[in-house]
Amino acid sequence: MKVLVINGPNLNLLGSRNPDVYGNKNLDQVNDSIRVALPEIDFDFFQSNHEGVLIDKIQDADGKYAGIVLNPGAFTHYSFAIRDAIEAVEVPVVEVHISNVHGREDFRRQSVVADVCRGTISGFGVHGYVLAVKALQYEMKA
Repeated sequence: MKVLVINGPNLNLLGSRNPDVYGNKNLDQVNDSIRVALPEIDFDFFQSNHEGVLIDKIQDADGKYAGIVLNPGAFTHYSFAIRDAIEAVEVPVVEVHISNVHGREDFRRQSVVADVCRGTISGFGVHGYVLAVKALQYEMKA
């Protein structure tokens, strides 16, 4: 099983940006912890702060991956272009957020991508990425 993990804007700052909210691990450490937790999965990891680059990556993933784990960052709340890219591909996408977005500012509670994703995992810290992959695995067995 091959899975693409995509992280959006500002997630390159993990470990230094609001560690009380997002934890102390940097993005490389998060990716390593995902690999360690799920050694049977072949992962590719990608991060960009640019909307169009993320859209290109989602579109390019179609037919190449069993699933995508996507943390769209702030694009969650307003990127209809990313939403449309997810809707246009066959590869299943699970939306992930490190923090509990429903327990934070009002604007973070709205996701424009949620309705085109298989599901959303929020509030379990970086372990949410592992949970998202397990959800994809479960879906494939069902």
